[in-house]
Amino acid sequence: MNVVVIGLGKIGLPLAVQFASAGQTVVGLDVNEAVVESVNRGVEPFPGEAHLQEKLAECTAAGRISATTDYAKAIPGADVIVIVVPLFVDDEARPDFGWMDSATEALAPHLTPGTLVSYETTLPVGTTRTRWKPMLEAGSGLVEGEDFHLVFSPERVLTGRVFEDLRKYPKLVGGLSETGAKLARDFYEAVLQFDARDDLPRANGVWDLGTAEAAEMAKLAETTYRDVNIGLANEFARYADKTGIDIYKVIEACNSQPYSHIHRPGIAVGGHCIPVYPRLYLWNDPDATIVRAARERNAGMPGYAVRMLQAHLGGLDGKRIAVLGAAYRGGVKETAFSGIFSTVSELEEFGAQVSVHDPLYSDEELESLGFTPRAEGVEADAVIVQADHAEYRDWDESKVPGLQVILDGRRALDPKKWRGATYVAIGATTL
Repeated sequence: MNVVVIGLGKIGLPLAVQFASAGQTVVGLDVNEAVVESVNRGVEPFPGEAHLQEKLAECTAAGRISATTDYAKAIPGADVIVIVVPLFVDDEARPDFGWMDSATEALAPHLTPGTLVSYETTLPVGTTRTRWKPMLEAGSGLVEGEDFHLVFSPERVLTGRVFEDLRKYPKLVGGLSETGAKLARDFYEAVLQFDARDDLPRANGVWDLGTAEAAEMAKLAETTYRDVNIGLANEFARYADKTGIDIYKVIEACNSQPYSHIHRPGIAVGGHCIPVYPRLYLWNDPDATIVRAARERNAGMPGYAVRMLQAHLGGLDGKRIAVLGAAYRGGVKETAFSGIFSTVSELEEFGAQVSVHDPLYSDEELESLGFTPRAEGVEADAVIVQADHAEYRDWDESKVPGLQVILDGRRALDPKKWRGATYVAIGATTL
């Protein structure tokens, strides 16, 4: 098959490489010329994705993958087009389809009969049928369900472990027609391999949910559930802070029972998924008060952490605060919706002198994000742990001398190595 993947970002490029590794001929489309040039050289344009470099180099050398910025070159004659272009959403839960509209309008005039088009970007329910179908038909002059077929198949992977997650989780598809759904099942079964999982109600593999709307809803439901779960954990943690209870021990006890699973609390929930997709759900269902409350609780956790630190230090004005971790998640070089921005902003509003450390970012990169880089070994009055990078588990007082307070927003440090300062974790008694 000739496969086109539009959007060679941190999800799109691994997908393209996965398809090529399965023996398909793949062309990647991206507006970024530097990304295209890097892919054509067989060099990953961004670090941190396990096995991407070796797989990309192998596929490039074998001639199974190439990249371009030219829709007229890539789209005609494609058997399958997979679209993984970002969708953004504002604080009022309004989706911004700008980039996706541009990609759809660019591909439509070059669409040829017989093509399967699959959108993988998470969408509000109804978008595939009411937005992409008429846009593709208007731009191509073709009829969906007759000349081409349109499906929605949400990506269900995390950056850093895309290839692992592609094997681990069922691939969901939902078509606008039975024929489109069958073509999607055949395609994804040809390019994906699945781990055996006895815990699933049916065999791991490609699952047809019946409609595009059901597939759209499934992705929103699973991510919104996680956001609500984390919001509940953060609610529990704030109560535990008032009462001296260690919420981590409570969560361990609860999770030992098979009918409950509670996520760990934390300073913030970042990334492209959890802070964004519940807002897309709210766009469909603005009366979802539980979802809205959880999103507000999670978004407020950086401010809560700063106020905790302020109470333990007796004020922040003039205090030297080191924030550990700019990334939204440990081990992932990505700052999308990271709690770092709110944390630093709140600290500075109280007059603190803030520096930021992250093992994944150079000083120049931290400066480009608007932060003052922190050098190891420089004194500070307090530390806030914002991202749970594995490296921080081995840190001790020699890394940040002069500390009075450590506020571990991720339970990422080993308290035994920090005896000279007051150690505080969100949702835990002082250790």
